Amino acid sequence: MSGVVVWLRAKLIPSDKFRDECGVVAIYSHPEAETLAYLGLHALQHRGQESAGIVTSDGLSLHIHKSMGLVADIFTEKKLSRLRGTLAIGHTRYSTTGDSALLNAQPIMVQSNKGMMALAHNGNLVNAQEIRGRMEAQGSIFQTSSDTEVIVHLIAQSREHTLPEAIADALRCVEGAFSLVMISPDRIFAARDPRGFRPLAMGRIPAQLDQLQDTIVFASETCAFDLVGANYEREVKPGELVIVGPEGTASLFYAPALAQSSCIFEHVYFSRPDSRVFGRPVQESREQLGRQLAIEAPADADLVVPVPDSGVTAAMGYAAESGIPLRFGLIRNHYVGRTFIEPQQSVRDFGVKLKLNPVRSLLEGRRVVLIDDSIVRGTTSRKIVRMVRGAGAKEVHMRISCPPTISPCFYGVDTPRKKELIAANNSVEEIRKYIGADSLSYLSLEGMKKACHDGEKTTYCTACYTGKYPTNLVDVEEILPATVEKP
Repeated sequence: MSGVVVWLRAKLIPSDKFRDECGVVAIYSHPEAETLAYLGLHALQHRGQESAGIVTSDGLSLHIHKSMGLVADIFTEKKLSRLRGTLAIGHTRYSTTGDSALLNAQPIMVQSNKGMMALAHNGNLVNAQEIRGRMEAQGSIFQTSSDTEVIVHLIAQSREHTLPEAIADALRCVEGAFSLVMISPDRIFAARDPRGFRPLAMGRIPAQLDQLQDTIVFASETCAFDLVGANYEREVKPGELVIVGPEGTASLFYAPALAQSSCIFEHVYFSRPDSRVFGRPVQESREQLGRQLAIEAPADADLVVPVPDSGVTAAMGYAAESGIPLRFGLIRNHYVGRTFIEPQQSVRDFGVKLKLNPVRSLLEGRRVVLIDDSIVRGTTSRKIVRMVRGAGAKEVHMRISCPPTISPCFYGVDTPRKKELIAANNSVEEIRKYIGADSLSYLSLEGMKKACHDGEKTTYCTACYTGKYPTNLVDVEEILPATVEKP
């Protein structure tokens, strides 16, 4: 693989689901900016559950609070009262690079030669290690292992004189996926990478009688706007830097937009169905994914049963298209804590049973179509199929609303290495036998693109299904197939 730049990533924790990346929110000009930021993060909690943070400005200086844990646990009323401000940015995190530790929690706040600033980032910089190594060789000292800190150093070292110009200068140096928000004492900044990998939307709350300006809001998903009462205006465009300050809203394109590569998995799984992402309603995409799946992979069955919660909307589409009734034959326990006590006497498939329980009266004696969004390692799917059979189902037909996942993501999604992806190393028939289903079908790549209207408002990145990456920086170690032995 000549010409490919190699970079390394920390070993990932085993999981049979893709992990959500991060969520960002920003508020400009509101008397309760800290509360709106908190509410925005609450709406984006599904995008990261490891840590969260908020930085506010009172017009003179910045104030920060961040911690490990969930948004509602971190920001008590007392904590928020210490963050009073009219500007705010917030971040909820699942680590894709850098350790899961408070040190790497965002936003990252610094005092630099460009003044006081803080930054929150959703995505992954594929050339961060290369830049960091060069900077450390020149004497730079890094406080975290997060790739986001590289942007802060680039801004501080820029020879440009104004902060907007320095930000633009820094963003031209990094490659990969980033949707980011920044705060200075009197301004909010929002930017997306030139390929538009990750979402970032802009909204507005009309000014109240005692306000001089409308409140401008940025968020990873528009479901955050609904909670704070903001109206969706538009997406931040690929390669765009939006600056919101006392003089109003300005926009500059720090780099020309490249071939657009928005993450299609935002529509398949990550984003909430009530969000508009990349200018398209997620609910609409998911229903169409299910409908297309029913056209491509029909099943002779009595019930369509979603794997909650991620399979629900696609299952609605599958049922509507196929005419097979939809039933919630698996019930999810939404109150599973972060820790639990396992019984000393081993219970088979305990982890899955803790989260899901079959409705025997619905499943017994029935031919069931199980709908899920993806199969990663196959271990969870195997347990769910076994659970449904154990509840008396006569047949279990598995249908997946995206193509087989054969390659890891390098753009802000935590995916396993290629050797751990079941579809990268096994045929569909081999996967069917492993999970124990009577039949297994995935949605085709073309069917997925059609359902998400690829090429109309946006063009999607499908590297995890094709192995064809839009950037030329790839971790060779992670894309080696399982059969190749590394020295």
